[in-house]
Amino acid sequence: MFRTIADIKQAIKSGTSAASIVEESLSKIAECNDLNAFVEVFSDSAREAALIIDEKIKNGTAGKLAGVILGIKDNICYQGHKVSAASKILDNFESLFTATVLQKLINEDAIVIGRLNCDEFAMGSTSETSFYGPVKNNINPEFVPGGSSGGSAVAVSAGMCTVSLGSDTGGSVRQPASWTNTFGLKPSYGRLSRYGLIAYGSSFDQIGIFANDLSDVKLIFDLTQGKDPMDSTSITEDPLPYDENRPLRIGFLTEYMNHEGLDPEIKKKVNHLKEYLQKENVEVHDFSFPYLDHLVPTYYVLTTAEASSNLSRFDGVHYGFRSESSKGVDETYKNSRSEGFGKEVKRRIMTGTFVLSHGYYDAYYTKAQKVRRLAKQATNAIFEEVDVLVMPTTASTAFELGSISDPVQLYLQDIFTVHANITGHPAISIPFGEHTNGMPFGLQLMSACNEEEKLIYYSEAIKKYFT
Repeated sequence: MFRTIADIKQAIKSGTSAASIVEESLSKIAECNDLNAFVEVFSDSAREAALIIDEKIKNGTAGKLAGVILGIKDNICYQGHKVSAASKILDNFESLFTATVLQKLINEDAIVIGRLNCDEFAMGSTSETSFYGPVKNNINPEFVPGGSSGGSAVAVSAGMCTVSLGSDTGGSVRQPASWTNTFGLKPSYGRLSRYGLIAYGSSFDQIGIFANDLSDVKLIFDLTQGKDPMDSTSITEDPLPYDENRPLRIGFLTEYMNHEGLDPEIKKKVNHLKEYLQKENVEVHDFSFPYLDHLVPTYYVLTTAEASSNLSRFDGVHYGFRSESSKGVDETYKNSRSEGFGKEVKRRIMTGTFVLSHGYYDAYYTKAQKVRRLAKQATNAIFEEVDVLVMPTTASTAFELGSISDPVQLYLQDIFTVHANITGHPAISIPFGEHTNGMPFGLQLMSACNEEEKLIYYSEAIKKYFT
């Protein structure tokens, strides 16, 4: 089984064909079918691509990702292939173009093996809201894998693909990475183009990366980042370089470490790391961040408002699912959206419509934007004194499928991850430990905007202290 890009490169160098690597991946996907990680497997197009890449390998013209098996979350467009955002409303819809980030990887000869299951329209923290049924955690199939990019995390963790793409609006890459023992990167907002990513909350959404190795995260990031004329919000500057000779400067947030919902075992391990860093003469600082309890409400006010607008285009008229029982335009809109969207998506659309409505706009939406500005200013001020912030990725490990039905409790699963989306900073989850319940959990690092190089360097440096 090829778990890393280095494994693939070594296999190719030893004479293994891309076609045989694809077959091994397809075999592994079939073996893990019960996990429900894939919505659709692109067997035919993957095999065709492998044959072309094998010819390139023989000719010495293959790209940097020749033979690498790539999975894509079911909200990333791939021309000529179906994409549905795990929703009935887009059932059987075929994409007319390819997402910029995906195209960059295809240009380097990555082989797209299929589309991966997720929460419907990326709205969820467990991958249970999908029209195609829940994703199961490969480490323990009785447990959720996290969400919304649960399928992307499980596919990499279980070895069904080498790397995968997800999307992160409030932690949807980092949280499932934490619960499946993988690496999950959310770059700075705008660092990777959003062109071809089906929108949930446009000022929060960011395509992210899953891998089993930190060097793979870095390579995929390097190949996909950059300005895109198709995305006006993409960053024009290059990522800032980092001087590896500088001493490490690390910050911890008091409110995060003392949060009442933080699992004692996770808290203990993070505190042990902090103590060890101090013994190693690493510069460690504690900071107060008084906005923690305001982050989740702020996130859900703003993202549901944006979702209310973004999802208005799915109306049963232009494309996708259309109710067959409707008579007239009004009924077509109403019934198609009522039947096509799942319960959680409808809940968020209605919430977003409410906070934008007359008489409530200033009380909710405007106030949330003010909190967002304060949170960003406070976070930027911290990065004047340290290079990275270290915190738990999640307050707990994964829980059993179907064990939490209260939407508010599910929303609170994002408490440590929404920070980076609200402020636009890059953040990564790296494997950190195993709980006595047998489930893994991650450590989250956050850096200043546009400093992914530093973030990845620190991730490697800190990883050495607990491995």
